[in-house]
Amino acid sequence: MPGWHESTSAWREAGKLQTAGIVLEQHPDRAALFMQWKQLDWPLMVEPFNLLGFTAVPRTFLLDEYGVVRMIHPRLDDLATVEAEFIEREFAPPAPSEGSAAVVDLRPEMTAAEPTDAAGWLARAMALATWAGAARLDDAMAAVDAAIALEPSDRAHFVAGVIARMRYDSDGRQAGDFGRAARHWATALEIGPNNYIWRRRLQQYGPRLDKPYPFYDWVPAARAEIAARGEVPVALAVEPGGAEFAEPTATFEVATGPASEPDAAGRIDRDIEGLVTVEATSIPPTAVPGDPLRVHLTLRPDATLGAHWNNEMAPTQLWVQAPAGWELDRALGEVELPPEETSDEPRSFEFELRAPVDAPAGDAIVEAYALYFVCDDATGVCMYRRQDIPLTLTVTGGTQERLIDPHRR
Repeated sequence: MPGWHESTSAWREAGKLQTAGIVLEQHPDRAALFMQWKQLDWPLMVEPFNLLGFTAVPRTFLLDEYGVVRMIHPRLDDLATVEAEFIEREFAPPAPSEGSAAVVDLRPEMTAAEPTDAAGWLARAMALATWAGAARLDDAMAAVDAAIALEPSDRAHFVAGVIARMRYDSDGRQAGDFGRAARHWATALEIGPNNYIWRRRLQQYGPRLDKPYPFYDWVPAARAEIAARGEVPVALAVEPGGAEFAEPTATFEVATGPASEPDAAGRIDRDIEGLVTVEATSIPPTAVPGDPLRVHLTLRPDATLGAHWNNEMAPTQLWVQAPAGWELDRALGEVELPPEETSDEPRSFEFELRAPVDAPAGDAIVEAYALYFVCDDATGVCMYRRQDIPLTLTVTGGTQERLIDPHRR
């Protein structure tokens, strides 16, 4: 976007060109932050469901004043042709026809009669997720599930993943929503392996060996430059996680040097009260022999039990023991404590594993445990607790569509 913005600025200033964009983004505020950073002053529409059916981005379309597409994906290094064949060219108005494009408005789908086909259910799901707000995401999820039951297309699975991740990021989060999103996105890619959009969404949260680039490493620089201009950066509802900042790597990086296990003897009392809940998601959702995956693990104090973190002691820790023969990029992870004495924010860990090339099909168990200081409002007592977290990873028999390029090792 910035390249086109800078190269075409003279045409916009002369009133010869207007620019608008569509971004296929799960988190709209991240797109807004990027626009603020690059000082892009034209309209940007956020479209998370890929309604246009793209299989790759970016795509550039030049429309005349009548809305007719005149050039598709023109070359940025050949602006002379763009100027001669589009900017300075006069176009005749199109002849009226019954096939003229109409505005697509899905909002009526929210209250229309119950759909009878997959397309109707899918339209209702997208309408509810887009316009009805977080309160109707359960209904949107039910609608897309109905669409998949009738026609399990890659598009329907992708939309289901988007809605599941929306709900995960909302106050109406349900247990397993992030994993649900990952499974739908993986299924979309299995059905449509050539779709760049489906693949990129998994890569956003997946292992470094499969990353084409760091997805959101620009966020700190953007905030700093915006603040230096005297502006307030657009606030992000959901901060990018470790996978979204991670740099690609050409080889799997195994942890080096011995890590000291924090509770090798198992002496720390277990969190039998369940004061902290744990949710784990792997990307991709199943392991392929010889391929890596990234595990996202999130700890949350259970608000229904009046639990919160005690930040006056040591960092929250996660210890991971890989199955025999598996490679692990880190055994011990820590989350630094915020400055407040108490807090209730989620605390996340990410680590990567790689199954051996001869891993048998079936379930593999990753032994892990978390150590944390947590307080119970019901008793007024703060405790040091351990929670054992056995993670089950399913290894495929090798017939699944490979999500990782086999040449990248």
